[in-house]
Amino acid sequence: MVEQRERLWDYEAVRPGQAGRTTQVLLTPENIAQYALVSQNMDPRYHRAGANTEYGGALIPMPTMVLSYAPLLRDDIAENNGLVALEQSKTARRQTPFAKCEVRWFGPVQAGDTITGTRRVLEKYERRDSQFVVFRVEATNQRAEKVAEYDYTCIFKYAAGQRTPPPQAEDQSRSGLQRLNPGSTTAPERFLSFDDLAVGRALAPLTLSESQEIINRKNDFRLAGKSSPSNIHTDEEFARKNIFGGTVNAGPATMSYVDQMLGRSFSLQAFYEGGRLLMRALTPFRAGDRVTFQGEVASKRVDGRRGVVDCQVKGMNQRGELVCLAEATLILPR
Repeated sequence: MVEQRERLWDYEAVRPGQAGRTTQVLLTPENIAQYALVSQNMDPRYHRAGANTEYGGALIPMPTMVLSYAPLLRDDIAENNGLVALEQSKTARRQTPFAKCEVRWFGPVQAGDTITGTRRVLEKYERRDSQFVVFRVEATNQRAEKVAEYDYTCIFKYAAGQRTPPPQAEDQSRSGLQRLNPGSTTAPERFLSFDDLAVGRALAPLTLSESQEIINRKNDFRLAGKSSPSNIHTDEEFARKNIFGGTVNAGPATMSYVDQMLGRSFSLQAFYEGGRLLMRALTPFRAGDRVTFQGEVASKRVDGRRGVVDCQVKGMNQRGELVCLAEATLILPR
């Protein structure tokens, strides 16, 4: 009997317009708090009702939770088109890791909302012998209002070959989530207003350590789609064969840290009323790494009754390597 050859969803088989199945996720106080916990965010606004003074005190999730309640699900797109994702291949298995992501918000979501997610291939392109695929994911609430969308770029072929991991750093954050006390910190007493800001003003920084335990828990947090227990985030043996040469955290995890850093200076409305966040991954964020996120105001302008503020954020690890660069546009009342 001749074994049927896998129909791989490699770069050549990717076509713009290929779509996955729709998903529906109910936002609950429990999953909003759990997302914040696995994102190492102890801000009480995300852990108990009434701690947030915005939107009538409703329990509003971290803005980047859209990446979980309307997830990308690359494997599902491949399967829905009769193909096998590279991560699931039995003959040519490899990872298609995060390169960058841009999220745009159009309105708030809260506990009790049911979010429908749709996903499709937006485009693909080659640059300097590397191959990239861009996906568009849209999130719509139960009133058929689009609340957010994001464009997520994956690397299907990496021209530079495998990276050499740095010397193993001591994992100082082991069991870190168990030590954290949700709600033990306090939200800022006052967020920055449009008039507070000037070009070049530094924003409140944030320093976080990563651990394999936290990476694993973030990987296990799933609201839709199938789990993926073996990948470059959790499977050391498989990760050593891929471009980063060892396990690393996921791009959306680092985005949640940028979100948390910006949330120390800006209100939730600054994101949800038309804000955007773009992050590019540059150096892997590994277990044992300690990264400091710092930002500043790049520009500000008036748009009718709104103030529009553009910020730049960078994440630097303990070795002085640039882990990520991010751009955020925040919307502030005037």
